[in-house]
Amino acid sequence: MVTGGWITQADRSRWQQQAAAELAAILAAHPGIPVIAWTVTASGGALSGHVLAPAAGRRALFGQWRQALGLDEVTETPSAGGTPVYLHARGVRGGVAVSVTATVFDGGEDSR
Repeated sequence: MVTGGWITQADRSRWQQQAAAELAAILAAHPGIPVIAWTVTASGGALSGHVLAPAAGRRALFGQWRQALGLDEVTETPSAGGTPVYLHARGVRGGVAVSVTATVFDGGEDSR
């Protein structure tokens, strides 16, 4: 618990360790889903996953990870021209904020 409004280096380090442990648990629990790029945020308490798969499979892989992680808060934001579309899902697992993102270029190559 942080008191007095001061966040210490030890706090950030502990939060990063907690996020890294949650990532290890996520990967161990879902070995059958293709891997994505993961980042433990600099401030510590969050994980950010980004789908970098070939364009044709990004939406589907995003959906697999979103469902596997139980991320219910999902947004889909088209760019000004409609393509690409930015997907973002977020939630909390094991006390760690987790998000997954993907940039998709829908042109019939992915099923919704």
